[in-house]
Amino acid sequence: MNGKDAKEISKFLSLILRHAPQTIQLQLDENGWASVNELITKSNQFGKELDEEILDYVVKNNDKKRFVFNEDKTKIRASQGHSIEVELDLKEAHPEHFLYHGTVAKFLEAIQKEGLQKMSRQHVHLSRDKETATKVGSRRGKPIILSIDAPKMIADGYSFYLSENGVWLTDHVPVEYIKF
Repeated sequence: MNGKDAKEISKFLSLILRHAPQTIQLQLDENGWASVNELITKSNQFGKELDEEILDYVVKNNDKKRFVFNEDKTKIRASQGHSIEVELDLKEAHPEHFLYHGTVAKFLEAIQKEGLQKMSRQHVHLSRDKETATKVGSRRGKPIILSIDAPKMIADGYSFYLSENGVWLTDHVPVEYIKF
């Protein structure tokens, strides 16, 4: 499988496992897990050629580790980023350092007024390093990196969670914790 094919499959899995499983009539459980066999069967019925080998390759090689199998590889889910309601059973975590968020200029005015909002997702996504935040922000144009005072937020009672793929999650980042 080449990188272009893997990227196309990854985008398809993001759609199906994070936002719209109904596209292929796939059932996710309350924790966002889908049966690998059902995913393969229904994807193939809708014209996407998938098999266990392809899924394994995409899960292992996705640069953002967006997907994960359960222990016996009978189920698959997205690590985070859902716009549909799922319970990921994330454990509260406490970052001991600043976190970062990549954005672009057109969103700055709203962020300066309202802070970082989760919008259609379940959480605001934050990165542990500026490099990752830069990659995220550059998907929409010239990136602007915001620094988030996570230790201060924790001291003030806000909660953070760490997804399986290392993305820090929180419900909202008020303006006073953002360094522009």
